[in-house]
Amino acid sequence: MNINASLFGQALVFAILVLVTWKFIWPPLIATLEERAKRIADGLSAADRAKHDLELAEKRAAEELRKAKSQATEIIAQAEKRATQIVEEAKDAARVEGDRLIAGAKAEVDQQVHHAKEVLRQQVSALAIAGAEKILRKEVDAVRHADLLTSLKAEL
Repeated sequence: MNINASLFGQALVFAILVLVTWKFIWPPLIATLEERAKRIADGLSAADRAKHDLELAEKRAAEELRKAKSQATEIIAQAEKRATQIVEEAKDAARVEGDRLIAGAKAEVDQQVHHAKEVLRQQVSALAIAGAEKILRKEVDAVRHADLLTSLKAEL
């Protein structure tokens, strides 16, 4: 066998192998590699989007937490203000009730004092009349005694 023919035959087989590989094997292999590269790129892109979305969600969560704390502080301040207002209203109501009770007690005391004065006045009048009767039984000067009784009643 001739070495040139063998080299030529091997070159021809190699060329056919290259053509078959290039025509039938290489395109699906390249397509698979490109598809895999695309999936990897999509995965990396999705990971970047997810990372960006996570950052946005963390920012939103921090903002919502800040708002919630602000609202809680505001609600606590309003509750404290309302509690103070309720205490002040209760104090005012107690003060008004106390003033009313004091006024009622003073009125009752004044009424009792007035009643005691009336009773005392009646008793003094009765004693004065009794004394006047005793005087009249001993001395009978009607004009003088009537003037005396009138002046006694006026004094009482």
